Amino acid sequence: MLELHGSKCEAAKMSGEEESIEEAAAARRERLRALKAAQELLNTPDDDDDSSLHTNHDENNLNMKFRNYLPHDKQLQEGKLAPPVLPKFEDPVATLPVPEEKKEDPFVNIAPKKPNWDLRRDVQKKLDKLERRTQKAIFQLMEEQEKEKQLAEEDEELAEEDDRNSD
Repeated sequence: MLELHGSKCEAAKMSGEEESIEEAAAARRERLRALKAAQELLNTPDDDDDSSLHTNHDENNLNMKFRNYLPHDKQLQEGKLAPPVLPKFEDPVATLPVPEEKKEDPFVNIAPKKPNWDLRRDVQKKLDKLERRTQKAIFQLMEEQEKEKQLAEEDEELAEEDDRNSD
């Protein structure tokens, strides 16, 4: 009994699927017929009857459309169409300015800024000692020059006093 019931369900499913497939096929056929009819309507005004084409050969020449070709015959040149005006295309990607990011060299962060930093570190104590000695020496030289100036000024004053006294 169960097997009989199961086969009925499967048959019902198959018939439902077949019906839906048939409905889809019928709908597609209708769409194709409608497209064919629309295409025939579009082509009918351009395609005149064959008998009218042979009888009205001069009229057909006037109805020719030349988009890219400029004929030599003056009558046919009247059928030359103006070039179509194309709408301006604005590319949204091109209009946006590209934000330029500063590209840092990856090796800058690896290498030290000054290549002699380790040498400076090792010699820094000696440089500090030399700097102090240099400052002291400069100070002593300045003091000696001051003393010499004062002695020179005192000698000049004594010489001027002697010159005044002797006069």
